[in-house]
Amino acid sequence: MKYTCTINIELPIDQVADLWADKEHFAKWQDGFKSIEPIEGEPNAEDARSRIIYQQGKRKMELTETIITNNLPIEKKALYEHPHMTNTQTTRFEKLSENQTRFISEVEYTQFNGFIPNLMAKLFPGVFKKQSQKWMDQFKAFAENSR
Repeated sequence: MKYTCTINIELPIDQVADLWADKEHFAKWQDGFKSIEPIEGEPNAEDARSRIIYQQGKRKMELTETIITNNLPIEKKALYEHPHMTNTQTTRFEKLSENQTRFISEVEYTQFNGFIPNLMAKLFPGVFKKQSQKWMDQFKAFAENSR
């Protein structure tokens, strides 16, 4: 399953990319974000691995992020692994003008493990895209209010 979400943000590309990449701000726009901890490698460098933890109600979700490429402010690509699913996400920023940036997120789920995740992917694929777009909308609001 593959999808793309986009949103335009009324800020310069460098500022958008810096705000997006700063882990100190993740909880301000990612619902349930608790922490990101380096596992190996230089954080945000190619092949670096980190543990990301989210809390959604009583449910804790732990992901492993492996950086594939990081050429911010233009692009970052990472692999995310969870016991129930694996996906890659390519985040890109395009300069539209001096004070406007397009934020693009391309997500490709490459594996679903278990009955429920497979069922969700087949019957409700829009749920995944809706969550990605929600976080992008929340990021836009956060970023534009940070001026």
